[in-house]
Amino acid sequence: MLFGIPWDLSSEWAFAVSIFPILLRGLVVTLQATALGFVIALLLGLVLAVLRSLPLKIVSWPVAVFIEFIRDTPLLVQLYFLYFVLPNFGIVLPAFLTGAIALGLQYSAYTSEVYRAGLEAVPKGQWEGALALNMPTWLTYRDVIVPQAIPRVVPALGNYLVSMLKDTPLLSAVTVLEMLEVATIIGDRTFRYLTPLTMVGGLFLVLTLVAAWLVRFTEAKLPKGGIPLK
Repeated sequence: MLFGIPWDLSSEWAFAVSIFPILLRGLVVTLQATALGFVIALLLGLVLAVLRSLPLKIVSWPVAVFIEFIRDTPLLVQLYFLYFVLPNFGIVLPAFLTGAIALGLQYSAYTSEVYRAGLEAVPKGQWEGALALNMPTWLTYRDVIVPQAIPRVVPALGNYLVSMLKDTPLLSAVTVLEMLEVATIIGDRTFRYLTPLTMVGGLFLVLTLVAAWLVRFTEAKLPKGGIPLK
């Protein structure tokens, strides 16, 4: 008896075992969406950070407006726009790809600010030394500035990785069968919500703990002065 409702522990254990393989399929989708979205956020965020730091206002200002717009609008709105509005312009994307792009686009605005802070934290002497050597701007970023900025931004980027992982349930709004959506479907069909939702909560807890540990491990392994140049 649980809260006045008949509850058989052995039956729930058997039910949990039977649905676990199905939840694992949703877990795979969750991990794939997080991984692809995070890669997009890392790459696009770096591009936005570099463009925003350029002295040309005709470039930096529109980028700054774009970043603020993405940061100040909900992920769900952006997700709906990509999935339901873009087809009106002839752009039709699969639901999974749409979700991953929406995650990456939303978090690229945040990672760009993390990158910008990391780039600005590099001592000015490094910029001046590269200028004295007459290094091109792109080469200065690639070989001098970015390698030194990476160790400074890893903790903040790791926090956004965990946040993105916990935002993947929103993808169910465009029919992506991620882990929580799978658990909800199981509950709808069996009228037993406690076990699948509890299992999903436990799996998310394990995933976030593992992700946080990986971030701390990476941070500890990276040299504090920057990644050595070859």
